[in-house]
Amino acid sequence: MQAKNGDNVKVHYTGKLLSGEQFDSSAGREPLEFTVGAGQMIKGFDLAIPGMVVGDKKTINIAPEDAYGPRSEEAIIEFPKESVPAEMQLEPGMPLTLSNQQGQPVPVIVVEVKDDIIILDANHFLAGQELIFDIELVEIT
Repeated sequence: MQAKNGDNVKVHYTGKLLSGEQFDSSAGREPLEFTVGAGQMIKGFDLAIPGMVVGDKKTINIAPEDAYGPRSEEAIIEFPKESVPAEMQLEPGMPLTLSNQQGQPVPVIVVEVKDDIIILDANHFLAGQELIFDIELVEIT
């Protein structure tokens, strides 16, 4: 039986950057379970599953536009330093979590600390990256 849109599937995967650096893997964990075509996964990953049968393995390259999108300059935020507790020691590269207008968490990275503002990057850490995934279809449920 081939996987198709609407099927619930379980896959094992390893995600890497073009440099070969691994950024995520299901190795040593339960397989990842999702519904094919339901928008639960990045587009390029979702599109790779239809047509696979249980036991199939494949390696796919996903362009940024089918992954986490290109890096966006609009996601670079100037945040007032006065809004940060004085005892908080901010340094470039430090991860923080802000809340958006709906109260949802937004992960950001400190880019630069100036006298009166902090420059933050709210791009997904994989934005602008081509991704490589090794995928194995484990089960169609």
